[in-house]
Amino acid sequence: MCSRFELNSSARAIAVRFGLSTPLPNLPGRIIRPTDPALIITAQGPHLLRFGLTVEWEKRPVINARAETVASRATFKPLLRQRCLVPADAWIEWQTVTSGRKPMWRLRPREGGLFALAGLMRGEEFVVLTCAPAPAIAFVHDRMPVVLAAEAEAVWLDPAADFAAVSPALVPYTAPLEAVPADDGAPRQPGLFD
Repeated sequence: MCSRFELNSSARAIAVRFGLSTPLPNLPGRIIRPTDPALIITAQGPHLLRFGLTVEWEKRPVINARAETVASRATFKPLLRQRCLVPADAWIEWQTVTSGRKPMWRLRPREGGLFALAGLMRGEEFVVLTCAPAPAIAFVHDRMPVVLAAEAEAVWLDPAADFAAVSPALVPYTAPLEAVPADDGAPRQPGLFD
């Protein structure tokens, strides 16, 4: 968790939502997967970075950092002031099941529109922070990406802000969420969860 997210809003909508005056780079495809280039926003403006950190102890890139332990992990501790916003329209998660096919869900704030995931970056790469799930979507997975409250975004981006000052924002999303089956078009009803 979170290994896929969507960014399908227009460059103009992204610029307006995040107050960007710098032209946006060419945006990658709609569903962002590990190793794909993705739009991130720093205090200096927008950039395209690779989703996932290359590490010597794992063949696959590390794509997530647990909010609860990020400050104590050697991989992430040096990145605590290298924070970024990861614009998204939704994230994709496979439901945890004990057997059989894992259903895939498209999750987002019910009000729709763009939101920002909390990220950390190193060079040309970034990871998404995760936390415990909001109670309403805990049936899908035991983790969710940190969806920052709009009022926390500027503080998260401030490189002068100590991590202890910004870490209270790393909590499950509290507004209503929408979960829609996204796997194969099977006849299921979309669910709205408060």
